[in-house]
Amino acid sequence: MAIEWYLVLSALLFSVGFAGVLVRRNPVVILLCLELMLSAGALSLISFSRLHGDGDGQVFVLMVLVVAACEVVVGLGLVVAMFRRRIDLDVDEMKELQG
Repeated sequence: MAIEWYLVLSALLFSVGFAGVLVRRNPVVILLCLELMLSAGALSLISFSRLHGDGDGQVFVLMVLVVAACEVVVGLGLVVAMFRRRIDLDVDEMKELQG
């Protein structure tokens, strides 16, 4: 398959994730949309890595996946802590994290 198909799929996944971040107010859904955006970037890195025939893109994808895993751990930890304290989980009204 040509690289253009991978890049189009990556752009579509990224745009769906970006629209989800802008539209949704639930923090768990926002985290899932951010993960979708990171996966779209990883797909484009893998496709460029295959195009050039080297493994540099795959190393960057591993780093992206590590960052995504750390993001999920911290984000879900915050959401669970806020849920246990009965704080409203609406992103627009989260004033606890302002300091």
